[in-house]
Amino acid sequence: MQKSGFLLLMMLFLGFNVVAKNKIDRVEPSFWWTGMKNTELQIMVYGENISELRPEINYPGVQLERSVLVESPNYLFLYLNIDKTANAGTFDINFTRKGKKVLSYNYELKERREGSAQRKGYNTSDVIYLITPDRFANGNPENDNVEGFTEQANRSDLNGRHGGDLEGIINHLDYIDDMGFTALWLNPVMENNMTRTSYHGYAITDFYNTDARYGTNDDYLRMVQEAKKRGIKIIIDMILNHCGSEHWWMSDLPTSDWLNFQDGWKPTTHLRETNVDPYASDYDKKMHADGWFVESMPDLNQRNPLMADYLIYNTIWWIEYADLDGIRMDTYPYPDKDFMAEWTKRVMTEYPHFNMVGEEWSVNPAIVSYWQKGKHNTDGYVSCLPGVFDFPLQEALVKAMNEDDKNWGQGLIRLYSTLADDFLYADPTQLVTFPDNHDMSRFYTQINEDFDLFKMGMAYIAVTRGIPQIYYGTEILMTNPNSDSHGEIRSDFPGGWTGDEVNAFTGQNLTGDAKEAQDFVKTLLNWRKGSKEVHEGYLKHFAPASGSGIYTVFRYTNEKAVMLVMNKNAEKKQIDLTHYKEEVIGSAVSGTNVITGEKVLLGDSSVSVNGRSFLLIEIKL
Repeated sequence: MQKSGFLLLMMLFLGFNVVAKNKIDRVEPSFWWTGMKNTELQIMVYGENISELRPEINYPGVQLERSVLVESPNYLFLYLNIDKTANAGTFDINFTRKGKKVLSYNYELKERREGSAQRKGYNTSDVIYLITPDRFANGNPENDNVEGFTEQANRSDLNGRHGGDLEGIINHLDYIDDMGFTALWLNPVMENNMTRTSYHGYAITDFYNTDARYGTNDDYLRMVQEAKKRGIKIIIDMILNHCGSEHWWMSDLPTSDWLNFQDGWKPTTHLRETNVDPYASDYDKKMHADGWFVESMPDLNQRNPLMADYLIYNTIWWIEYADLDGIRMDTYPYPDKDFMAEWTKRVMTEYPHFNMVGEEWSVNPAIVSYWQKGKHNTDGYVSCLPGVFDFPLQEALVKAMNEDDKNWGQGLIRLYSTLADDFLYADPTQLVTFPDNHDMSRFYTQINEDFDLFKMGMAYIAVTRGIPQIYYGTEILMTNPNSDSHGEIRSDFPGGWTGDEVNAFTGQNLTGDAKEAQDFVKTLLNWRKGSKEVHEGYLKHFAPASGSGIYTVFRYTNEKAVMLVMNKNAEKKQIDLTHYKEEVIGSAVSGTNVITGEKVLLGDSSVSVNGRSFLLIEIKL
């Protein structure tokens, strides 16, 4: 017998206590704030055999309500009550054994920013710019490859990491501002330390830390601060449905039900209809909600109350820490739907004027509207989610641009018919409208690279109800002509890397159409910034006559009207103003062309609109 083994046996024989090693590896969240509306806080402590120890706190206004043990001995879930009387400061969480301190963690309570609880989110006056950070601009090449991160940069690989980062975004905030964008949504920047295809950000391996290849949490906070100096709001992209298969907890899960199908992955059916189907089987509901997106994205079990709290406190931590203005929630109908109701309620209770939008990728407005706050659902489901993405309108826009208007029910009539479905929504003004996004072919590709249709479609997005979102590069006619692969759709923004021949930030070597498109979008969005009629006005539209190829939309207040006339015909058309005068513009005799600044006479009975074009006019009433 070896000497060490003999000594251990002797110690046991003599009655010595052999104590397991204890340590703390993680505390999440690592700090919190005083003055929160919800005085409860969950803290997850992770470390070797931490459950053997008894936590103790002695700080005025802070009470350790309970400590929850789980199946893994390496976790403790602490629930604190932070009274309104608690002051900002630090205190020790002591971990003891038989009254003797073994470990200690110094926990900080920060003071909230002034007005934090009353923060106002993005709204209908905003236009959101969506960026895939890895593909926008490489501001700091030194973080392209980081020790300890598996996937290295390889710009030649469409599905690899290309090196875009937070510094690159900071460096080009002036471009974003100058273009007229007022809000910024980044695809997730939290750590994705996966072996491959990690650039998209949707396989999170650490919910509290920025991926080091983008920068640090401090860099993220600096980006937010620099954006706010320019009046640009920040919308964070979050995922509650799943994590990455390389998440740090995957090697030591807290409980046997931390994940859905924890014993072995089963793919989701993607049958989102099961959430609303009055005849849906329990089996179909389970296979949709509990199934995994892919094998590398384990599905989180939000019915586990510890997991549910973990995700809620993580959300609130990011809002408070980074001074955020909104949330884009990924795959909204895939997590447990009752949890999603609780999540939205808890967040919106803490921040009543905040805003968030959920992704329900369905072109059926009856399904999309189910998730919006204020909707009276027949099954009694109550949501607190302010906004949803308007996938039905996106599909209608593409079909409206591509189809022959001579066939009844096709072409521009699709836009009219889709807006007519707005009675299904509790508040259609809170829908986020878009020509494309990071998961679908570029708008210019979808409309077969027709520049006239591009301008017409973008004008419609700028004027119709809702909150517009534009994907980076759409403004310069980026395409994906070779395939519909995500790697090509999310191509590098030209000029974001040293040595790029084309630089869209400066205009260097842009094609004529790309530069014209950029200038057009810039004019359109900067005009929209100051249009109260578009932000808050009523909407009235006039149905396209059968085969006419003409569609007219008004946004108006008592003082002013905005008129958009779309003409898909090859030839110029004279538009009869009779009905428009009767219902909206009254006796107004002229208006101003928003794009050209030219005066438009309205005194006659008609106005002309060029073929395959549009007319956008501001009219004082």
